[in-house]
Amino acid sequence: MKKNGMELGVWLRVVFCVLLAGIGRAQEEGIEAPVRLGGQIGLDPSLRREAQAALDRGVTWLLARQDARGFWSNPEFPALTALPLWALAAAEVDRPAAIEAAIGYLLDCVHPNGAIYREPTEDRRGGGLPTYNTALSMTALAAVNRPELTPVILKARAYVADSQALEGTDLYEGGFGYDAQTGRAYADLSNTVIALEALRLTEHLEDQRTEGERADPDWEAAQRFLARVQHLPETNPAGWVDDSPAQRGGFIYRPDQSQAGTIEREDGTVTFRAYGSMTYAGLLSLIFAGVDRDDPRVRSAFDWSVRHWCLAENPGMGTSGLFYFYNVLSKALAAYGRTQFTTDAGAEVNWRAELARTLIAQQQIEPDTGAGYWVNADGRWWEADPVLVTAYSLLALDMALTAP
Repeated sequence: MKKNGMELGVWLRVVFCVLLAGIGRAQEEGIEAPVRLGGQIGLDPSLRREAQAALDRGVTWLLARQDARGFWSNPEFPALTALPLWALAAAEVDRPAAIEAAIGYLLDCVHPNGAIYREPTEDRRGGGLPTYNTALSMTALAAVNRPELTPVILKARAYVADSQALEGTDLYEGGFGYDAQTGRAYADLSNTVIALEALRLTEHLEDQRTEGERADPDWEAAQRFLARVQHLPETNPAGWVDDSPAQRGGFIYRPDQSQAGTIEREDGTVTFRAYGSMTYAGLLSLIFAGVDRDDPRVRSAFDWSVRHWCLAENPGMGTSGLFYFYNVLSKALAAYGRTQFTTDAGAEVNWRAELARTLIAQQQIEPDTGAGYWVNADGRWWEADPVLVTAYSLLALDMALTAP
């Protein structure tokens, strides 16, 4: 399978190098290095300097918020440390003590079965969210590029791959949920994109496995799950699928629910509303699952994003999940390989430049330190936590600054 003449595997490795650790990792892998944007892609030097300054302020703020025990934010959720660690690795931050402390905390969360999570101190739905926490933690550990961490990552890969829903339900088959051990049939697109991303970004380490079988998900089953959460009648026969321009190609949260609610159609039937963050998650998931860029599933998802282009909100959700939206948007569009496009209204868009400007404008700068952070006044999905939101923003800003 090829992407514009490039073998899919090579093309994905270039994207993965960008997602993992930017220029340095790509050079080590012997791949043509991504370039910091300047002229040819569309970020002018002034904007590039502003974006880099915002990124540096965010890094400074994050480093100052790390607990002496190595974690950020809440020690019950390793993902809240994994995301800042990944952001620091992507920004190529030379702070070994902070990196080592974060790695030490994550290693302290490793279970014998390979999962990376903390047992909750109180009962809650999803328990310790082991699939979610493990996937993000193994991705962050891979991003720091330490050979001694490979055995931990490989065990985590096996755990995450085994968490894929493959038996007992047709509705969720192929997807991933927060915890596969609950016995409750459940999967959603948010957990699925995080799991697929983690498995693709660590796939190169499988050649170093010395014990047990190779740990990979069922990629075809993943594609089937993705079909069940996309508005595309060619691949999804569900009654809620809507082929109208407002919905076609868009994605929802899970096959039986959209966080953006429902719409009653003129004939009285009900459809689930597609929305921004899940459509970009679907686009990125399709690419990770090996679906060709010119496939109608991928193309229609990109077309939906063009028709609903907006950075003032998470389309369909307002301000809810806004910074998660920026994060997944940046990775999906970078993986898709288009920096510029034209909206239906005729507006020329350079998503990297627009996203950089948006994040620069939304950064909160501390007057006493000059450090900067991001936070969402809409606290849904943990976005009242500035550590989480700053990590999302730094990863998105780095993607805006880095071209495959």
